[in-house]
Amino acid sequence: MWQDGLPALDPEGRLCWQPVRTPDLFLGLAEDGPRFSAIPDGRHDLRTQFATLNLLQPPDAPLFAAALSLGNWHRRHGFCANCGGGSDVVRGGWSRRCPVCGAEHFPRVDPVVIMLAEHGGSVLLGRQPQYPPGRYSALAGFVEVGETIEAAVARELGEEAGIAAADVRYVASQPWPFPSSLMIGCTARALGSALTIDTTELDDARWFTRAEVAAALAGDPAAAFLPPPPYAIARTLLDHWLHA
Repeated sequence: MWQDGLPALDPEGRLCWQPVRTPDLFLGLAEDGPRFSAIPDGRHDLRTQFATLNLLQPPDAPLFAAALSLGNWHRRHGFCANCGGGSDVVRGGWSRRCPVCGAEHFPRVDPVVIMLAEHGGSVLLGRQPQYPPGRYSALAGFVEVGETIEAAVARELGEEAGIAAADVRYVASQPWPFPSSLMIGCTARALGSALTIDTTELDDARWFTRAEVAAALAGDPAAAFLPPPPYAIARTLLDHWLHA
């Protein structure tokens, strides 16, 4: 499924499966047989693969996410964290075993909360420096050790936007293989509208009305902001909030 270090896609956005040369990673079974992936070589900046997600057909997106996440993990974890010895790929690529001390290591997944805070019929969105001009999206941050999802949502909203929040509700999740996160989408009720923006994290943050969100999602060229791309869970959260 890889060609010159990037996913191989046909004109319809389906992954192109090629003869197996290095079946490092077992991705599962399809109607016409098993699916494998080589470990990608990492020559390309991961950001160049964002656009691929917009081209992929939904049935292939989880396979791409699994192959990319597993490949990234294997490239970064060639040595045993217990004794430092070189480790081997086992279990079809879903773990590594150290032949020196026998320790087995499994791929890590980093949980990330991504959330929409609502207040007075408006929703809070922010923009980061690397976003395209005009784009605003949901706020997000990693879940810390010993923290619940609800606590992480409240903490991130407080740190990045200076607002207190309550009534956190789970909406949906999405694997995000850049490099290996699980995005946990939530909504929350903000207890006030005054913002104190952490400018080390965000360029800007502001409240958008339901009408402004509807115009942005409809692709109105006069919309108040450029929404997240369709493949991003932030777009799912906005769709959910708009039609709730």
